[in-house]
Amino acid sequence: MLNLFLNSYFDKWLGLLVVVLTFAISGAPAEAQQPKVPRIGLLTLLAKPDPHERAFMQGLRELGYIDGQNITIDYRRAAGNVDRLPALAEDLVRLKVDIILARSTPVVQAAKNATTTIPVVMLGAADPVGSGFAASLARPGGNITGNSNINPELVGKRFELLREIIPKLSRVGFLAHGGDPAHKLFVKEAQEAAEGLKIQIRPTVIDKVEEIETAFSTMKRERAEALIVQTLFISILGQGQKIADLAVNNRLPNISDGAGFAEAGGLLFYGPDLVPGYRRGAVFVDKILKGAKPADLPVEQPTKFELVINLKAAKQIGVTIPPNVLARADRVIR
Repeated sequence: MLNLFLNSYFDKWLGLLVVVLTFAISGAPAEAQQPKVPRIGLLTLLAKPDPHERAFMQGLRELGYIDGQNITIDYRRAAGNVDRLPALAEDLVRLKVDIILARSTPVVQAAKNATTTIPVVMLGAADPVGSGFAASLARPGGNITGNSNINPELVGKRFELLREIIPKLSRVGFLAHGGDPAHKLFVKEAQEAAEGLKIQIRPTVIDKVEEIETAFSTMKRERAEALIVQTLFISILGQGQKIADLAVNNRLPNISDGAGFAEAGGLLFYGPDLVPGYRRGAVFVDKILKGAKPADLPVEQPTKFELVINLKAAKQIGVTIPPNVLARADRVIR
């Protein structure tokens, strides 16, 4: 009788033990197989989101990525301070993010200096090959890919537009930012384009936005008759209205490829429409997360360009926009 009781007691405990072990064994792989949530480090000079950044986020959503659900985005914003970029880039490397999204040339440079292994998706960088970010557009060859705004190469077109407005134009100021490694490319392209049109180019290179007013004093002293503004001041550093106001005060016709320049009061905007490229940035992220190597993903370039003319600014400066130039405008601000 005792043996029957002991056997029954043993069988119950043995059965319970089998159930526990089975649960433990079957549960362990389930835990181990929980998918890792990818981390994207978004590195930017902007202090807050803008339409281009929102276009990128929209692109992610269209591909099924939702921040806080199946993807995590770590934001690092330099708020206009180029000097902060190296430390912010290194911080993202320490976090071991899966991809760094880098907006504008100085940001890509900071990411490039911080890592040679973490994939970097660049958005709106100027001349990736000339800047040393890619071996070629077709085969970047390193850990960086994405898209280019090809802005330096368009500077000749901007000279031509200014010459059409001011037929006797002979001396043009060029406002460049020394903290942007692309500024040398911009100045070089500007000088080459100016020589072909027999125009003197007077670059004024500054390192901080606080030096903009001094730069205008320099250009006035050098008798600049028009002004080309590097895109970084407008699209990234948010100085469009300040520059436009100073240009009006100095009666200086002006043009930039910085998005929103004409809307901020600038005379002319001529450059690429970057919104599609920023949305396409999400495609690069998706491909890399699925195993593609940045070295094998061709760098893309914009295909759509816009001319925007601000007639209010023209009146304030005292210039007349010829009808043939107005006819080519995609938009006219009155």
